[in-house]
Amino acid sequence: MLLALVGALLAVTAGCGKTQQAASEPAGDGSQKVKVAYVTYYVPYDYQNSQGKADGMEVAVIKEVAKRNPSWDIQMIPTSDEDLLVGLEAGKYDIGIKGIWKTPEREKKFLFPEHYSAASVVGLVFRTEDSGKIHSLEDFGKTGGRLVPISPQSAQYTVISDFNKNHPEEQIQLNAADTFQSNDAYTWILEGRYDGYFDLEKLFQENVTSEKGPYHPFADRLSFVRYRAIPTYPMFYKKRQDLVRDYDRALSQMMSDGTYRKLEQTYFGEDITRLVQ
Repeated sequence: MLLALVGALLAVTAGCGKTQQAASEPAGDGSQKVKVAYVTYYVPYDYQNSQGKADGMEVAVIKEVAKRNPSWDIQMIPTSDEDLLVGLEAGKYDIGIKGIWKTPEREKKFLFPEHYSAASVVGLVFRTEDSGKIHSLEDFGKTGGRLVPISPQSAQYTVISDFNKNHPEEQIQLNAADTFQSNDAYTWILEGRYDGYFDLEKLFQENVTSEKGPYHPFADRLSFVRYRAIPTYPMFYKKRQDLVRDYDRALSQMMSDGTYRKLEQTYFGEDITRLVQ
């Protein structure tokens, strides 16, 4: 009797452990639940629209991929940045989307597909009074301007480092910062402490261009020039190589039949792909 009870308890425990470990479970119709975690604030990439539904370029791409893979029964799960990363690494989620740039550190923990789902435009913020001599990042390098320090762990640091390698005559002084994002960068530019800040175009638009932006009163004193676009990717749970294959196959189709370009026009109003190098 005692042995039977112990055996029953072990069976229940093992069953519970299996449920917690598996992010996706096969359904009776042959499909599988694919749990997609997304952040709700990153317009126009990943967000909740006015109806409370998952929306954005990366969300639309994943939904289109699911349509082209009948076995995918996706569940969109809104969450925070931290939970997305922790949950994806633990297998709580199958896919995570939040405007993610590929880095060596992330590639150790997650699977990345071959095809990106969107791209983030990066460029230089500088004083409008210098617009006569700065029309590109190359121009800024020629002026010997002082760039706001960048965190070595960020993709922006790598972009500037690569720029310097490829532009020996237009070197940009690259200093390391302790944090990823400096809330004082725009102020430092206005004060003349630094001459340029390597920023996301999206953040410049939110902070400066938008009438609701905290630095909008200085919109006539700050300018932005594009450099390039950095691809953003969905990240996959380390054990879901099968989903990565499904995703890449569908993205190749979307690129060929024009679907991807239509989504870019919907969410960006332009072809961002042309800026990816």
